[in-house]
Amino acid sequence: MNESVYKVIELVGSSKKSWEDAAIQAIETASKSLRDLRVAEITQQDLKIEDGKVVAFRTRVKLSFKYQT
Repeated sequence: MNESVYKVIELVGSSKKSWEDAAIQAIETASKSLRDLRVAEITQQDLKIEDGKVVAFRTRVKLSFKYQT
């Protein structure tokens, strides 16, 4: 049986469209430099507000990837 080890990191994605798009941006950006991404968990969502208007959706994501041996 192959045993595996995973690293978990936390990222914050930002989008002018939605929280979902913010999460997608974080994962797609991470996938450019990390391999073997496994699970993403949304841990927090918030909004950036300027002059009383929402200007950005932010999503905090815990992302796991497998260590390569």
